[in-house]
Amino acid sequence: MNLDELPRRDGFRQRGRDMTRIETLTDAAFAFALTMLVISVSQVPASYGEMVRLMRDVPAFVCAAAIMFMFWYAHHTWSRRFGLDDVPTVLLSFALVLTTLVYVFPLRFMTTTFMWFVSGGRLASDAPHVNPADVNGMCLTYAIGFTVMCACIVLLNAHAWRRREALELDGRERFDTLCEIAAWCIVGSTGIAAIAIALLPVPLWPAAPAWSFMVLPIVMPIFGRVTARRRAARFGEQSASR
Repeated sequence: MNLDELPRRDGFRQRGRDMTRIETLTDAAFAFALTMLVISVSQVPASYGEMVRLMRDVPAFVCAAAIMFMFWYAHHTWSRRFGLDDVPTVLLSFALVLTTLVYVFPLRFMTTTFMWFVSGGRLASDAPHVNPADVNGMCLTYAIGFTVMCACIVLLNAHAWRRREALELDGRERFDTLCEIAAWCIVGSTGIAAIAIALLPVPLWPAAPAWSFMVLPIVMPIFGRVTARRRAARFGEQSASR
């Protein structure tokens, strides 16, 4: 294969132009998880008022679907960039699939509870059935699933990094692979922080673990700007010509 003839996207030569069986399985699992997030899967509104009430769950569904899409897109991007189809790829992708199908339940519950809390009950069809004493346990369950999924993405990119010579990664591709690993380590660290807070002998306050995720909208844009400047300084001429 002549790598120079491969199409480029975001500075990466797209080695995975054809979908593998494991990528097809991963896509199907994420699609199934989204159907499990869909509003009122188990009931059909019997009246206009019932439909309006159920539509209040839309923001929680959108939030949950966006988080799920973040993980799917990370796997999709990895597959297009590297096109690997070996044993570590299969095992890590399968671990991601299994976690996704379990993670969908605490994800939906967390987003519904969050929307109900921030809106004073206006953005939820029903009040979540959770006791204050159970909130940290709910956050712990969510954080474990979140952290495991982040770890799968980190390990997939680390596997590609170990195969960098066989994949013939150029300087820009190596830089971006390391940045991808670092980015997902940062995202996953918020899950680890949430787990640590949830396991404290004396809880700080209800839902304290969930606040660790609030740093991501601040930290990740900063990380993106820093890496963009370093990329431009190191590969400015190449980036400008693409």
